[in-house]
Amino acid sequence: MRKTTRWAVAGVGAVAVFGAVAVVAVGGSERARAADGELAAGVSASPFDTDSPAVGKLDPALLAALRTAATDAKAQGIELRITSGWRSRGYQQRLLDAAVAKHGSPELARRYVNTPEKSAHVSGKAVDVGPTDADDWLNRKGAKYGLCQVYANEMWHFELLTTPGGRCPSQLPDAAG
Repeated sequence: MRKTTRWAVAGVGAVAVFGAVAVVAVGGSERARAADGELAAGVSASPFDTDSPAVGKLDPALLAALRTAATDAKAQGIELRITSGWRSRGYQQRLLDAAVAKHGSPELARRYVNTPEKSAHVSGKAVDVGPTDADDWLNRKGAKYGLCQVYANEMWHFELLTTPGGRCPSQLPDAAG
């Protein structure tokens, strides 16, 4: 049975949390936000939900690895969900702007959010996973699928950084590198 994401309207003043960054929705239509790769507050997507641009615009190799991992995780009682995937440049910039407002400087914000030019989310080569038990499972078993946690301060952020069964590179301390 195919699972689809139910889009919820975030609305003006609603707060969505992405990792360590809270984002305040300041308008714009639900459809426009979804087209940017934004998932509504409190909504995650299945790796099989390609109707969502956050999933459907992921790099095909990353998406295939995620789907295989999600299938194996489910067999072990773990539901792997995508909390953030592909993002438009504009959406990535809004996340960075919100992080600067929250942390008080671009330097501190960059520990949690990359620029649109450097973000692997913008190219569809990064995905944030949840809930916590799925993060933990993927941290322990991800290399089997080529999926690696990139940043030590973001247990939810994964990229395809090794061949399946290979060894993941050392984690960077944070998004600033």
